[in-house]
Amino acid sequence: MPDGSDDPRQLSRRNLFKHVGIAGAAAAMSGASAVEPAAAQTNVAQTPAAPPRREALETLTAAEGDTLEAIVARLIPSDANGPGAAEARAAHYIDRALAGPLRASRTAYADGLAALDAHAQSKKGAPFAKLSASDQDAMLTDLEKNVAIGFTPNAAAFFNLLRTHTIQGTFCDPYYGGNANFVGWDLIGYPGIRLAVSADDQRMAVRPKPIRESAYDNVTFTIKGGVHGHQP
Repeated sequence: MPDGSDDPRQLSRRNLFKHVGIAGAAAAMSGASAVEPAAAQTNVAQTPAAPPRREALETLTAAEGDTLEAIVARLIPSDANGPGAAEARAAHYIDRALAGPLRASRTAYADGLAALDAHAQSKKGAPFAKLSASDQDAMLTDLEKNVAIGFTPNAAAFFNLLRTHTIQGTFCDPYYGGNANFVGWDLIGYPGIRLAVSADDQRMAVRPKPIRESAYDNVTFTIKGGVHGHQP
């Protein structure tokens, strides 16, 4: 979706980051569940990513998984800046987390995804996943603006839940099931974990060389008896 559009139904990547910004992405990387608004710039050039491989679902039904995959693909779409939430496997992160840290949201997802499909069927004559990209954007805008009915407690609350978890799944440490191939980190220019920062890094004269490694694969975590005592 073009970034400069005046169409209120265009849920652009720019508008998403306007809501959550780099601070929100950083919170997602650290595993935090809250996001805070901030300004952001996302001009990192990317090469096209291979189509994402769908993993077996751990929590969601097949129909719920299809709907969620379509949602995340529109919330952070693949565009000229690079791959988006679908390529980052944000839906896999959510499905996996609903069996663990996000288990309290399982009912909200079941009810909300069903309500979204019902809303799409009522307005456009097909389930959400079967709609065109523009019609999907219109349905998500109905949620964001809280004009869609049938949601508990309301449509806007479900939209905010979806957006928060999609951001987490796109920018988290890959250990948690999202940010596949580090596409989220590449999108915002995050160079990866740093245990030390050189003088050149501090001057920020050149872009630091990316370190594409999960924190949980780092020697700090994996050495037996290390500082954190983590065992893979």
